[in-house]
Formats: sequence, structure tokens, C-alpha cells
Amino acid sequence: MSEITRTGRKRRPPRNPAKLVLGLWAGLFVVFLLLPMVVVVAVSFSSASFVSFPIPGFSLRWYARAFDYAPFMSSLLTSIELAVAATLVGTLLGIPAAIAVARSRHPVANAMSNFLLTPLSMPEIVLGFALLYFLASLRIGSGFLSLLIAHSIVAIPYISRTVMSVYRAIPASHEEAGAVLGASRFQILRQIILPQIMPGVFAGGMFSMLISFDNVSLSYFFGSAHTSTLPVVMLSYMENQFDPSIAAISTIQMLIAIVTLFAIHRAYGIQRLTSM
Repeated sequence: MSEITRTGRKRRPPRNPAKLVLGLWAGLFVVFLLLPMVVVVAVSFSSASFVSFPIPGFSLRWYARAFDYAPFMSSLLTSIELAVAATLVGTLLGIPAAIAVARSRHPVANAMSNFLLTPLSMPEIVLGFALLYFLASLRIGSGFLSLLIAHSIVAIPYISRTVMSVYRAIPASHEEAGAVLGASRFQILRQIILPQIMPGVFAGGMFSMLISFDNVSLSYFFGSAHTSTLPVVMLSYMENQFDPSIAAISTIQMLIAIVTLFAIHRAYGIQRLTSM
């Protein structure tokens, strides 16, 4: 706290060296995270025919190339559709699972709570390999359906875990009060539980959508000629050529993620998601 001197002026408290070092460290960490993305965005506006930094001149030719290259646009559309569909399926399966095990004291519930995290603890290449054999035994070949199943499995832990943590923080007396007033179990779910767990649903859905949009390992197993996702197409493109159009489509991908976060913030508020 500041002190008042004899002349009436407030004396500033001495600066804490630890806070200065911590602030400097945090600033360097932010620069370390942002610098690669800044370089990618800068390279996307390069006039050169190859990837170089600093760029020799400004040009939009690589954005025109990215929009003209049909595999980029078709795979981008597939990635968006897949991310939205996988998040919806993950939400429909993750919310009931989270509510069922969150407050249960049964040993099986604790085991199920840990089991829901399995897709995150297992390497995705192992998960993809196992799913490839399992779906093949069900005669489900490569395509959008197999991609949706695989991405939904990865989405469930993000949604169930965030919903579980929010639901456990809600006092059980809210549901008991609803039951005492004559509400049915469905009315309690719809009017008491769901409105209060929405921060967890939005946060889990946002994470699962971004993870699905960026997933390579699982998409590589189940994509087909007509249903490849954008990361897989970008990887295949870089095997044969490495020009700044990769930076352009990467910038478009980042822009979609930023716009999605901004839309969520305008519709719901990032502060509400982080305050759960």
C-alpha cells in the first residue's frame, strides 16, 4: 500500500523484484507462443515462390492459390462439418455420462469416471489403429461416418470432464428443493441442472471442436479421397511442394478458430467459461 509523505504526496511502494522477474518471464512465454504464428501469418503474405522469412515483398497471391486449390476448400468444409458433428455427438453422450457418475459414491462410478478419460491417455495412433480394426469388423469403412465416430470418442472426455466438474460444484440442495416442490426428474434436469452446467458444456464443446479441427492422427486413418480433413490434405501437400500457400491456408484456419472464440465470447462470454 502507498504511504503519504509530509508534503502530502503518496509514496510509491518499492518494486518487488520477484514480480518484475515473473512479469518478464510471462512476457517471454507469450512471445514464445505467439512468434511462430506471427511468422506463419507474415509468410502467407510473401511475394516469393518459396517459404522465407523475412518476406521480400507483400502479395495476396498465395491466398488466391489457397482458395483456387479445390482440395484445400473441400477438406476445410469437411473439417468444419466434422468438428461440429463430433461436438454434438460428444455432447449428447458426454452430458448424461457426466451427470450419472459425478455424485455417485459407487465404486463402479469412480472407475467409469476414470474410464471416460481413456481416449486422452491413450496415444491417438494406437486408438486409431484399434478403431480401424473394430470398425472394419462392423463393415464400416473409411469415410465421414468412421471419422465422426473416431472424433466423437475423443470429444467425449473434454465435455464429460468439464460438465462433471461444474455439476459437482452445484449444491445438491437445488435439486432437492425442486423435488420437494413437485418437479419431476425431467423437469429438474431441464430447469435446474442444464442451465447451471452450461458453462461446462460450452467449455468442453469449444475444446472438442478445436481439437477435432486440428486432429491429424485419427483423420489419417479414416479419411478417404472425398472426406479428407484439412490437416491431412495440408500434410499431403507438403510432401510434394512447400510454398507459402500452406501458410495462407494455416492463417485461414487460425482465423476460423479466432472467429469461433469471438462468437462464443459475444454469445456467452469467455469469462463465464473460465469462471467455472
